Amino acid sequence: MRIEDRAKPVVRWALGHGVPRTALRVAARRGDLQSRLFAEAGVSPTVGLTGLFDEIRGRGRLVRGAFSYVTASHAVVREVLTGNDFRSGIVPDATGWWGRLSEWSSVEGLHPMAPPSLLVTEPPDHTRYRKLVTRVFTVRAVENLRARTEEIAHELLDGLDPAEPVDLARTYCSLLPVTVIAEILGVPPQERRRVLTLGTAAAPSLDMGLTWRQFRAVERALVAFDAWLTAHLERLRSKPGDNLLSRLVAAREDGVGLTDLELRATAGLVLAAGFETTVNLLGNGIALLHDNPDELRAVADEPSLWPNAVDEILRADPPVLLTGRTCLRDTEVAGVPVPKAALVTTILAGANRDPEVFADPGRFDVHRENAREHISFSAGRHYCLGAALARMEGEVGLRVLFDRYPKLRLTPGATHRQTRILRGYESLPARLAG
Repeated sequence: MRIEDRAKPVVRWALGHGVPRTALRVAARRGDLQSRLFAEAGVSPTVGLTGLFDEIRGRGRLVRGAFSYVTASHAVVREVLTGNDFRSGIVPDATGWWGRLSEWSSVEGLHPMAPPSLLVTEPPDHTRYRKLVTRVFTVRAVENLRARTEEIAHELLDGLDPAEPVDLARTYCSLLPVTVIAEILGVPPQERRRVLTLGTAAAPSLDMGLTWRQFRAVERALVAFDAWLTAHLERLRSKPGDNLLSRLVAAREDGVGLTDLELRATAGLVLAAGFETTVNLLGNGIALLHDNPDELRAVADEPSLWPNAVDEILRADPPVLLTGRTCLRDTEVAGVPVPKAALVTTILAGANRDPEVFADPGRFDVHRENAREHISFSAGRHYCLGAALARMEGEVGLRVLFDRYPKLRLTPGATHRQTRILRGYESLPARLAG
């Protein structure tokens, strides 16, 4: 291996993790709010960050930090996410030394925070990708999966012994969405565990500030996932099936389909995002309903409340903590001047607890009339493509579990995932029979 090839991963880690990690820790000790969020998110569940969200809102609707602007205001988060003055992701200035080093050391292949990922592309490419994916990922297609999702939920629960302790995060919350998305995308049953393992290993790729060991593990997982996905797409090209990914391979817009890299990036994101966030939704929902028995009783007595209960879960403990945007031109947000190339951190979980929008935001209330106004699926052109699927899986998965085991009790030992962006349970011990 050439010296240059050995140096690139080191530079990638230093620019994306090593230097930011050190700088954020120093700034956090000095009281910088965004840096404190970075530090505390690594050790606290989302509910433990609500005091910091309140403190950020108390400083202003948009607060200038040491490295970026930050907001926990519902109105400002929505304005930034939907506005044309901002683009997705953190984009270094290509003319500066940091940008030139980033470009030189950029990884070849898949990364969710690198083009052509839908997460960080903008029109016209983003529009083209999204049109093709939307064609095969419609609300009607999702609703047609409802009965099958319920079957899978029952099959998973059939495999559990109600008399024995169980880890719901590993045996139910993770397996339900990965089975559903695997069937949608034509993944053979014998390969689904591998997809789940690779997706879980790659989940920290959304985070900043990884250690060198974590960074290398993530990059290895991404390389392995790319290799698996390439082989899977080749199988579907030679033997298309009745699944959405086979349709995406064949999809055309004005006679033009996705290139091989675009297809891998889009399919990989749909596959990974199709279960990673829903795993968190299910785990967070189980914990919230368990800890609020009056609310659980309400949905049991009135099953029509389940869709609203899922949105209240998404509001109260969202699967994604925050997202970032880069300012494209000098502008003004909430009366605060924001210069070109500035970074803005939009705290989705903070916006979901904004008292200007949600009365008594710390209360979990399945009857909340405006629960659906949460921003857990982002907003604007980057609104989550899988929102309908996540809502349906959350509703079915939680209803089936609590219908079958109304006396379910969580037991000590639950642990949260160590990722800062994706928020959920790594383990959720329980006894199904109470």
